[in-house]
Amino acid sequence: MSHYKPYPEYKETSIEWIEPVPKHWEIIPIKRFTKLRTERTSDANENVTYIGLEDIESGSGKYAPTEGNSRQSDSSTVGVFSKGQILYGKLRPYLRKAFIADFDGVCSTEFLVLQPDKILPELLQSWLLTSDVTQKIESTCEGAKMPRADWEGIGSIPMPLPPVEEQIAIRNSTQAETARIDSLITKKTRFIELLKEKRQALITHAVTKGLNPGAKMKDSDVDWIGEVPEHWEVISGNRLFSESKQLAFEKDQHLSATQKYGVIPLEEFQELESRRVTQAVKNLEKRKHANINDFVISMRSFQGGIERVKANGCVRSSYVVLIPTEAAHVGYFSYLFKSVTYIQGLQATSMFIRDGQDLSYNNFRQVKVPCPSHSEQALIADYLDKAIKSLDALLTKTQQSIDLLKERRSAFITAAVTGQIDLRGEPA
Repeated sequence: MSHYKPYPEYKETSIEWIEPVPKHWEIIPIKRFTKLRTERTSDANENVTYIGLEDIESGSGKYAPTEGNSRQSDSSTVGVFSKGQILYGKLRPYLRKAFIADFDGVCSTEFLVLQPDKILPELLQSWLLTSDVTQKIESTCEGAKMPRADWEGIGSIPMPLPPVEEQIAIRNSTQAETARIDSLITKKTRFIELLKEKRQALITHAVTKGLNPGAKMKDSDVDWIGEVPEHWEVISGNRLFSESKQLAFEKDQHLSATQKYGVIPLEEFQELESRRVTQAVKNLEKRKHANINDFVISMRSFQGGIERVKANGCVRSSYVVLIPTEAAHVGYFSYLFKSVTYIQGLQATSMFIRDGQDLSYNNFRQVKVPCPSHSEQALIADYLDKAIKSLDALLTKTQQSIDLLKERRSAFITAAVTGQIDLRGEPA
């Protein structure tokens, strides 16, 4: 934003958290130029669009409808909104959800429906989504279990207000700049998707076809595997992994089975995710011991594969602990068990899992797996370690660039609506 100039003159605001604003701007409470709409109905038909909290992206305020929604029934009471009004999520976890309606419809009563007056909706939306305002609104939330913001708290928050013609210039410039940034984010997001597809294809090919493109192939007689090198075996998983029923030791640390990190200490998971996790307090005596390089079938394995254990400790009693035999190379099977095709094979062993039941060792033993020699497994694992490390570095770098673009987008909008940059005369 270095090429944008500040306004010629500024004035102090007397409000600690609002920096000096352009001298000719006003500082006015939101309720002075915004009205709260309180219409409710239970008479909306199926042709009327319903918006739930989950349909609005946090931070951006974009409408991104989900397959399902939070509406309880067609007869439940809902809010009514019109084009040009702002839907603001009042539940504390959703305070960064503010959508400018571009159609008429009905919405969850967990939205406050705001009607801007004497201010463009885009500027009010941007102000509501800034981090400082979000913190102020959060401090006004009340309620023990599900704290909510109310109109009294939100309406009392002051906002810098430029003249109408200036509002138009700010809106046009921010729309142009955010559209440019969003376009870059879309391209980079698509690039990440392609990298992930390439990563998965690379793993699947290596663990089922090997590294020698000239190897003679044979039919594995297993749908998810297809052809394998002629010298490979295709055998049941129980020939390579036994089920451990060893109960936890008294001093075992609690492990968390995660699709993202593998099976790691619960405290480490909480630190990595910057959030607390509810710990089990029942059936602790039934928890199972797991050693480094064992594998665990968890409640999420149906969707994301079998996780490798990366620390000694204990896991839930409902999980299955797999101990590799000497014929199984841990690195090779770490990749195989997380491949999309293996997961499909695991899913095919049972249909009842969708009803909430856990995968068992019996499900695991039904899935045949490709089994090259131990030395070839090691070669494949080493090849994938190097190839995946390179791809993951590129994925991380691309994601970091997306995060920076989002920060730039947010910083630009904040600078615009607080008058830190002068957008008068800027091309739309």
